[in-house]
Amino acid sequence: MKKTILIIDDSLPIRYLLEAILGHQYTVVSAQDGLAAMSWLSKGSTPDLIITDLHMPNIDGWELLAHLSASYLYKDIPAIVITGALESVPDDFVGKYNNVHAVIQKPFDPANLLQQVGEIINGELATINS
Repeated sequence: MKKTILIIDDSLPIRYLLEAILGHQYTVVSAQDGLAAMSWLSKGSTPDLIITDLHMPNIDGWELLAHLSASYLYKDIPAIVITGALESVPDDFVGKYNNVHAVIQKPFDPANLLQQVGEIINGELATINS
């Protein structure tokens, strides 16, 4: 059975790109913002990994990660942040949210992303920074 990845990004092209990159190996579900992601999660769905942007309308990635990290139900779901504004991410970001395992800057290398996703889903890495 394929592992499930929840992609959260307000950019439709980025969501399509991530679905194309990850869809061969994983079941991919996407949401356009944190609000849509929380709605999906509230229906009892639990992904094996979350990939989120930080800057989105409604509930942004910062709020979403804070909620997930504080939630008994979601705190153990690993997350990767993909952002176009890496300079706005503080140095202690990964440590602040216990579920964030990697921060990747857009544009990203698909092969590197696939490797990191595989390592996180298979539990091979505790924390990655790139």
